Amino acid sequence: MEDNKNNHHEEEHHIVSYAANIKVWIVLLVLTWLTITVAYVNFGNLAVAVALLIATVKAGVVLAYYMHLRFDSKLLTVLLLVTMAVFSSFIILTFFDYAYR
Repeated sequence: MEDNKNNHHEEEHHIVSYAANIKVWIVLLVLTWLTITVAYVNFGNLAVAVALLIATVKAGVVLAYYMHLRFDSKLLTVLLLVTMAVFSSFIILTFFDYAYR
């Protein structure tokens, strides 16, 4: 009986090293710099799409490393990707509705 209790609560925890956290932080800083730089470039109608693309990449990095999605079950990753695909389709449909008014 004692073994079942211990096995039930044992989970594998992944600890991210300081070096990995610093690398992720640098990537996020570079992407933030890219966001600021892109704001000064005239992309016309694509300005919002470019900003959303960079924001999506930054969100993916945060989800993967700081929220440990990279080290969790692949099912959680699939569920997140399905949710993001549905959300993205609604955003794209909203852009089409706005563009053809």
